[in-house]
Amino acid sequence: MLQHLTIPRGPINLAADLHLPDNADSSAPLRAVVLSTPGSSVKEQIGANYASRLAARGIAALVLDPAHQGQSEGEPRDLEDPYRRGEDISYAIDALTTTLSIDPQRIGVLGICAGGGYAVHTARTDHRIKAVGTVVPVNIGAALRNFSPDGPAAALDALADARTEEARSGETTRVNWLPDTLEDAAAAGLTDIDTTQAVTYYRTERGGNEHSTNRRLLRSDSLLLGYDAFHLADRLMTQPLQVVLAGRIGNTGSYDMGMQLWKLAPNPVDLMVIDGAGHYEMYDEPAYVDAAVERLTSFYANNL
Repeated sequence: MLQHLTIPRGPINLAADLHLPDNADSSAPLRAVVLSTPGSSVKEQIGANYASRLAARGIAALVLDPAHQGQSEGEPRDLEDPYRRGEDISYAIDALTTTLSIDPQRIGVLGICAGGGYAVHTARTDHRIKAVGTVVPVNIGAALRNFSPDGPAAALDALADARTEEARSGETTRVNWLPDTLEDAAAAGLTDIDTTQAVTYYRTERGGNEHSTNRRLLRSDSLLLGYDAFHLADRLMTQPLQVVLAGRIGNTGSYDMGMQLWKLAPNPVDLMVIDGAGHYEMYDEPAYVDAAVERLTSFYANNL
C-alpha cells in the first residue's frame, strides 16, 4: 500500500510517500523507517526501491523529497543544505509519530549514499530514532573536500567570489551533480565505471525521474564543504548501527567512509559487504538491493 503524504515543515510542506505492508490496517502498530536518500535523488528513485521492499517484509517505510527539491516546497530550488536535510528527517518522524498505524517507539532511519551521512548526523541528536541503517554511506562534506583539486579553502574562496557576483547580478548559479549524458561524461574525461554507472542510472529511463533536475545550487557547496556528517557520532549516536557496503571499491569513497563509521560508532551491530557490487549498483540492481534489504529487515526486526 502506498500513501502520498504532505508533511508540514515550518512555512513549507514536504512531499512524501509512505509505503505500508498490505496488512497494515489490521495489524498491530508497525515498526517504521524514514529513508534519507542520495544527493540529487527524489523519492521515486532509490528510496522507493528500498522502501517498497521493506514494506513487503512488514516494515513501514517513509521516503520524502528534501526541502527545496523534487515535489517538496522551498525556495531557492535545488538547494542542498546538509543541515536542512537532517531536519527533514526529524520532520518526517514528527509525521510518523502521529500516524495511528505506526508505533512511535519503534522508528528507525535508513540512509543511502549522502543520505547515510545525513541519517547518522540526525540520529546523534534525535534519539527518537531507535536504529540506524546505512547503505554505501557517504560523508558528503568529506567527499567534497577530497574532490576539491586545490583544497577546500581555495574552493571556499572561489565560492565567496561567486556568491558576491550573484548578489550583484541578482542571478543564482546551478551546477550539475553529474554529466547529463554519457557523451558529456566522455568529453569531460570521466570514463571511470562509477561515473558511467551513475549517469546510466540517474540520466536514462532506467532510473531517471522528471522531478530530479541533476542540478545543485552553487551556494550549497559552501555549506557542504564545512559539513562533517560523522562529527561527534562516537559520543552521541548510541543507537544500534547496520552498515551495508559495496564490495567493489570505486571512487565514491563509500567503502572507506562506511568502515570509518563502523569504527566510530559506539553500538555497531552488523557490517555487510556485498561482493561484486559497485556503489551505484546498490541503487537498483535487484540481487544486490534484495540482499541488502534482507539484512536490513533482520536488523530492524531485532532493534526496533
